[in-house]
Amino acid sequence: MSRYVGPFWLLMAVIAAAVFFQEGLNALLAAWQLPEYSHGPLIPVLSGLLFLRQLKTEPVHLGAQNDRWPGLLLLGVALAFGALGKLAQIDDITAYATILWVGAVLLISFGWQQGKHFWPPVLHLVYMLPLPGVLYYKLSTFLQAVSSELGVWFLHVLGVTVFLEGNIIDLGVYKLHVAEACSGLRYLFPILSFSYIFAVLYKGPMWHKAVLLISAAPITVFMNSVRIALAGVIVERWGPEHVEGFSHFFEGWVIFMACVVILFLLAWLMLFIHPDKPSLPDALDLDTDGLVTQMARLRLVQPSRALILGTLMVTAAAAVWYMRPAVETVQPSREPFALFPRQMGEWKAGPPKPPLSAAVEQVLGADDYHSIDFFSSKEAAKVEFFSAFYKDQTKGGTHSPEICLPSAGWEIAWLERVDIAPEVGFDAPYMINRAVIQKSTNRMLAYYWFEQHGRHVAWDFAAKFYLLYDGITMGRTDGALVRLITPIARGETEEEAEARLQKMFKETVQVLPRFVPN
Repeated sequence: MSRYVGPFWLLMAVIAAAVFFQEGLNALLAAWQLPEYSHGPLIPVLSGLLFLRQLKTEPVHLGAQNDRWPGLLLLGVALAFGALGKLAQIDDITAYATILWVGAVLLISFGWQQGKHFWPPVLHLVYMLPLPGVLYYKLSTFLQAVSSELGVWFLHVLGVTVFLEGNIIDLGVYKLHVAEACSGLRYLFPILSFSYIFAVLYKGPMWHKAVLLISAAPITVFMNSVRIALAGVIVERWGPEHVEGFSHFFEGWVIFMACVVILFLLAWLMLFIHPDKPSLPDALDLDTDGLVTQMARLRLVQPSRALILGTLMVTAAAAVWYMRPAVETVQPSREPFALFPRQMGEWKAGPPKPPLSAAVEQVLGADDYHSIDFFSSKEAAKVEFFSAFYKDQTKGGTHSPEICLPSAGWEIAWLERVDIAPEVGFDAPYMINRAVIQKSTNRMLAYYWFEQHGRHVAWDFAAKFYLLYDGITMGRTDGALVRLITPIARGETEEEAEARLQKMFKETVQVLPRFVPN
């Protein structure tokens, strides 16, 4: 009966962790429903297989071991990280902490000297995690831009007349929009996971492994650009009505398999400079014999004091969390944007704009938003006001106009973060982004910033930090994006356009706290 004591405590540790990290696990399950992360459920399975493969190379140690305590230290870090996510109500942070917990359990179960060799399967679990929203949107925007540029270059090589505006490829009779779904992220994440396993299994110099791992990203971007170029060729020769069927056919697994083939081809080419000149099957260690036998080794886990203490630590953390007094998220009172004034000083609102399309509203994800043009008889051009308010930014929240503008065909010609307070006569700092955007010959000047509970934040990563801090200290996760844009008329200088924008800015910030609580 004593041989089951170790596995019993290991099982109790898993159950306690499932309870404590519940919010993170729920966030993973929700993320895996999205096309970009639909490969997620496969990652733990593949990591498990990698672990069993490595376990074959490790001897069985049945005696007492005195090097399990680094695992307890890592477990403490995992619990602290998980608690941070729970307190801030940012479930993704709790999900990230589960990776640390897995590493801690391996170090506790096998000891430091043996457990430290299992880092490859633990690190591979990172590929099952959703990216932080800010990083996801920035990476998506970057890949859209690269894919657009490269796709247009391919079209020029093929003799197709095409013009690129932001992420919009203008083919004359049809405008091909390189949207978020076309960024290549749906292929990049699973390909990165595959290339990681590929590099781990490859028997060769370390720099060969590094090349195989790093090549995943450029291969994915290349294949995505080829897909975009082929869509342009289809429009040119057979008409836009054939593009939708082509796009659906070449999304997902078709591109993924093409990338895998290129990765295998790269590995085969590298064999020509391999010191031992092996064949491709010999260079890839694909032996799966004995994995079931290795699974049986889990019953040999020792009921060490470190394992029992670690299990009790997680159980206590879970008990304390669920026994704590309920902390409600603070929802400050605010007026809806429907009551936003139609006149501010010399500025009068123009006709109401039609609401955003359902698709755009879904991407925006705001609880309330307002878009209106303001005019002044003393000014040569209008100023557009836009703001989006979020009751809870932990479920997505604001993302920068740096991401949205290229999707509408605008390019950011110039961008800086600046404290505008000295220019407008404010005593306290007021950080904003100042940008010049252009589309063809049209140019506009923009101010935008993030409102975070009385802070005026220009950098979106800083806004996420304040979201984490205020979620813990104030119980508030609301916030807003504010944007003002004015055209730079022909013959008008940027300084003249900015003077107009600053007048509207000073009027806006006076009424804004009614709609975005500070």
